[in-house]
Amino acid sequence: MPKIVDHEMQKVKVAKATWRIIRKYGMEQASVRNIADEAGISVGSMRHYFSTQSELLAYSMKLVSENVGRRIRNINFSGDLIIDIPNLVQEILPTNEEKRLEMEVWFAFVVKSMSDSSLRGHRNEVDDDLRAIFINIMEGLTEKGLAKSELNIPIEIERFYALIDGLAIHAILRPDKVSSEMIQRTIQIHLDSLCIP
Repeated sequence: MPKIVDHEMQKVKVAKATWRIIRKYGMEQASVRNIADEAGISVGSMRHYFSTQSELLAYSMKLVSENVGRRIRNINFSGDLIIDIPNLVQEILPTNEEKRLEMEVWFAFVVKSMSDSSLRGHRNEVDDDLRAIFINIMEGLTEKGLAKSELNIPIEIERFYALIDGLAIHAILRPDKVSSEMIQRTIQIHLDSLCIP
């Protein structure tokens, strides 16, 4: 009896092999052959799932953002913004090994998207989705009467987003200096700075 192959599971397997190659050797080594070897399948078999390398990279990039989105959707929010906001934001940051891998390859994809137009649209879509999170945070704090009245909300949206981006980059580049505990404390201090005491 022929073996039944779940095509979506195989695509995920190949995408995760792509992540590992990018993490270990860099984007320039993310060739079809290297990825096929890492995934334990033949180059010919890979062509059943992805017709071009750009298609493979786009799928692999999208899988990173889908994982983050799934984690965010699975948060059990308490309804208390002071508790919920840090929990939400930490799902974006590399606070464990799984999220560190995703963040490392995400940044590699972002850099690649500067020269590969096939990745640019998804990069911009994710950027818009992330910015929307910070818009919602600031709107929520304002609507609940928690935000300081003197805040310039558009600036605070960008400041919060920039803080999280910066923490992500620093945590990837210097995990010895930017621990999960440091990230949590920084987020809490920033949130406190936005709110009425």
